[in-house]
Amino acid sequence: MAGHSKWANIKRKKEKTDAQRGKIFTKLGREIAVAVKEGGSDPDANPRLRDAIAKAKAANMPNDNIQRNIKKAAGELGSVNYEEVTYEGYGANGVALIVEALTDNRNRTASDMRHIFDRAGGSLGATGCVSWMFDRKGLLVLEKNENIDEDELMMLALDAGAEDISDEDDAFEIITAPSDFTAVRDSLENAGYSFASAEIAMIPQNYVDVDEAAQEKIMSLIERLEDHDDVQNVFTNLNID
Repeated sequence: MAGHSKWANIKRKKEKTDAQRGKIFTKLGREIAVAVKEGGSDPDANPRLRDAIAKAKAANMPNDNIQRNIKKAAGELGSVNYEEVTYEGYGANGVALIVEALTDNRNRTASDMRHIFDRAGGSLGATGCVSWMFDRKGLLVLEKNENIDEDELMMLALDAGAEDISDEDDAFEIITAPSDFTAVRDSLENAGYSFASAEIAMIPQNYVDVDEAAQEKIMSLIERLEDHDDVQNVFTNLNID
């Protein structure tokens, strides 16, 4: 069920991307800009930028937009310093949530996160309160089509350093150690594969089932979090139906 839940979450995000493409692209642009500031504008010499570009491509961000963000990054970030902040908390029925943000005002963002959690019947917790339930992994998702041979994909992925590959109904999920993510992704891209999602993710060790009412509350909380301008990623151990 873990893989199915993760793929269901990615499909929901893809649908949201189609509906709110501009906002998603703005967030991806911020992620690219931070990567450029950290390691320069050459993707070959900056693994974090390569990862940010791959994530943008998986979200169907046009290459012109990506290049424009890279070129603008150094100048724009000269006066703006984005800080990476992670928040942890609980939704209805104790479902765990991890929120990754990029902010230029830590106090403002923390206040906003607390307000969003409180309004949705959740609670913002201390650092480490739920992260122990998750593993940080590279996650590559490929939507199934008639051109993908599962045995060939598995062989290529494992040879490149992947930890696991699973068949999840209408997609294949490839899990890697964070340190091997870039190499595995690059190897599969060079072999002609494209991804529905390519990211470093917090993957739950176990998923939690809740009733319909609780799920609606948690999904509402997740949507409010994702709509916040500073929020880059939201991870949960909710078993999404």
